[in-house]
This record gives sequence, C-alpha cells and structure tokens, in this order.
Amino acid sequence: MPTLRAMWSPLGQQVMIRTPGQPTKHDGIGAVNYHTGETVVLFRRRKRRREIAQLLQALLDKHDNQTVYVAWDNGNTHEDDEVEAIVPSAAGRLVLLYLPTYRPWLNPIEMLWRHFRREVTHCELFHTLKLLLQASQRFFDLYNLAPSAVRSIIGPLPA
Repeated sequence: MPTLRAMWSPLGQQVMIRTPGQPTKHDGIGAVNYHTGETVVLFRRRKRRREIAQLLQALLDKHDNQTVYVAWDNGNTHEDDEVEAIVPSAAGRLVLLYLPTYRPWLNPIEMLWRHFRREVTHCELFHTLKLLLQASQRFFDLYNLAPSAVRSIIGPLPA
C-alpha cells in the first residue's frame, strides 16, 4: 500500500496514485546499531510477540558473544512470556531498555523507518508483494553497505 504524501504537480493537474483495493500487509521489524549504523531487519506477515522474539534472536546471532542492548518503546508486543523467555536464554547477553511512552524520536530506528518510507513506499504502488519486499530488502542491503549513511539519518550519538 503506498504511503500517500503531499507532492508537487503542474498547476491544475492532479497526480494520480494507484492504490490497491485490499492491500496485503507485511511489517518490517528492525533494529539499528547506534554505534556502527548496521541494521537487522525482518519482514513478516505480522508484528506479534513471536516475530519480536525472532528479531531479538537475530540480534543475538549477529553479535555472537557480545552483550546486546536493545532500547525500545513500551509496545504491547514487547511484553510477553515469549519475548521475556529470550532474555534468560541469552545468559546475560541481552539487556532490554524501555524508552518513555510516546517518545519515538528517542528510538533511532524510527528515523530510519521514516527515511525508508520516503525512499521506498511514498506514492509508489508495487504490483506484487514480492516486488515490495524485494525493494524493501534492497534498501536495507544498500544501507548496510554504507552504515555511515544510516548514522547520518538517525543522528549523532547521544552525549
């Protein structure tokens, strides 16, 4: 489903953006390393507790033998037995830090999601879900090749 945004058009001509009747939805679930700019992003049919647990496991797998600190909001998918079960199984390598409620600007991945939507989905209709997922994965693959660009999007490290 395209994200519809205000855009310029010639005077007296309205730009037409095609939209599907019933969109098929997939969610992006991701994390960004504030220090390096590297991302871990999963695309799933839903964004439930199981998928959040998969993201946490992917972060642990990516950073083998390192402590992983995850700063995230107080979303209802972040508080569950399935998610909480990952913490003890990580043997002290996973630390969950909860951000204050309604403060998305404190979470660096939110800035990256905003940039992602602007670059990939704004005013674009993908004819198949496969094409949308390919474009989405390509976006994150390209930015993982240039993590300094991600750091410029998410902003400087907090003092």
